[in-house]
Amino acid sequence: MARPHRAGDGGEDTAVVTRTRTEKRLERPKLYKVLLHNDDYTTREFVVWILETIFHRSETEAVQIMLHVHNNGIGVAGVYPHDVADVKVRRVTELAEQNEYPLLTTMEPEE
Repeated sequence: MARPHRAGDGGEDTAVVTRTRTEKRLERPKLYKVLLHNDDYTTREFVVWILETIFHRSETEAVQIMLHVHNNGIGVAGVYPHDVADVKVRRVTELAEQNEYPLLTTMEPEE
């Protein structure tokens, strides 16, 4: 006599295959601070313009950062991955030279 057919009872292999999943964690890129250095020749207006143009800061933020740089000798314009920070340093240096300002911009790893 024939057995009635039941779902999942078709004689097929129903073994469950499991795979070990390897967790791949991408490390966050190391970040770098872009620093503006105070000098006696670069105008405050130029520094504010740089902060608004290159670092996309609001006017209020730009003025606050500029005053910090002016009063403390150095200040952080922004924090970025290495390649972005490098491009921003180069662009600020280029604009400062074109406008005949000695504005020094550097970058250092964020701690």
